[in-house]
Amino acid sequence: MNRNPQKVAVIGFGAMARSLEQSLKNAGGDIAVAAALVSKGAEVERDGIAFFRDVDALVKWGPSVVVECASHGAVRHDVPALLRAGIDVIVVSIGSLGDAELLATLDLAASHGHSRLTVVSGAVGGLDALRSAKLGGLDRVVYTGTKPPAAWKGSLAEKHHDLSALTQRTVIFEGNAREASSIYPKNANVTAAVALAGIGFDATAVTLVADPAADGNSHHVSAKGSFGSFDIVLHNRPLPDNPKTSWLAALSVEQALRRHFQRIEL
Repeated sequence: MNRNPQKVAVIGFGAMARSLEQSLKNAGGDIAVAAALVSKGAEVERDGIAFFRDVDALVKWGPSVVVECASHGAVRHDVPALLRAGIDVIVVSIGSLGDAELLATLDLAASHGHSRLTVVSGAVGGLDALRSAKLGGLDRVVYTGTKPPAAWKGSLAEKHHDLSALTQRTVIFEGNAREASSIYPKNANVTAAVALAGIGFDATAVTLVADPAADGNSHHVSAKGSFGSFDIVLHNRPLPDNPKTSWLAALSVEQALRRHFQRIEL
């Protein structure tokens, strides 16, 4: 297994990937982003980073681990090839895993390459408790995500609501985690994290809210089962370069990468 912390690659080089690269650089440790897989039309340049336009070229470069920071499409089109090549992948676009067929493809690819796919916790907490509770039996899991109206711009919510004119808390979606992950892929990946940790995409209830009084992104997970019940609420500041993403989500990517290289996981 390639454990070189200087051979980390990312898929995509948007706000999330740039935040990861800069944070690692500021920390001054051994781990560094040294390569990126970007779309053929993208114009990017960064000192010290090798940019690749196709996944085969990245495989030949030989990354120790790849962090997917791009999109559901990247998980579908690029991640299987990396896993088959024996390269571990950390997935940020968790909502893509709501596709059962894709999940099976990834599992087969990881088995073939003796590699491992892990997902980040994203902007939500309590997933370890949710995974534990699942073993005893969960009756109900509910996720409610609230963001300022501006954070929903560019999404389906904009077609049904005048986001700039909202004066009160407005529910923009009610359904399950599978629907939320499909309809709001850039805003609701956290719902997928909750679903995977708990009772699945179809049984996890989701409510998404635009609230002009919100000064950040909040995430509320409520669970009930044989273990008892819990409610966890997080109020997160948005990532400065991308208001659609919680800052904690970006930090969770860095944490997942650091855990990948730890000899002892605490």
